[in-house]
Amino acid sequence: MWNLLLDRIPTMRTLICAALSAVIPWTLYLINQTLHRYGDPPWKRNAK
Repeated sequence: MWNLLLDRIPTMRTLICAALSAVIPWTLYLINQTLHRYGDPPWKRNAK
């Protein structure tokens, strides 16, 4: 019974890859927002 449960748990590599698949895009989104905040010309900043 215990082995059946343990066989269904994903490996550590799978868990890390799943976490990275969420963290990497979120980090890129934050970097993109920061670059737009400091790099957009003034006429684009007022459009918000």
